[in-house]
Amino acid sequence: MDAAAVIAEYMPLIVGGGVVVALASVWGYVHNTKLKIQAGYPLEGMWGQSLHPKRDAQTDQRVMLLTQENAALQAEIGSLKDRLANVERIVTDSGFHLTHEIDRLRIEKTDKGVN
Repeated sequence: MDAAAVIAEYMPLIVGGGVVVALASVWGYVHNTKLKIQAGYPLEGMWGQSLHPKRDAQTDQRVMLLTQENAALQAEIGSLKDRLANVERIVTDSGFHLTHEIDRLRIEKTDKGVN
């Protein structure tokens, strides 16, 4: 058997493998582009130029509004963290101290003659 006969024998496998690799790479490219579109990433051309979405005044205004909303939400989260810290301090304070404070206030109230 000469080399041409061996190659001819395996030619369908070689061509089939090439076709499978080509189809897999095309499918991967299409799938990757679909995921980029769904996630809102800009698409790029062959030389890296942005194809989609294009920036315009409306997009810039949206980004500005989202940035302001983000800052407001971060400030609100900061205040909620402070409130949560106070609640945790109250909850973790031992019952003895709380009972002691309530009894002290009751004694002060009765000393002043208030019912």
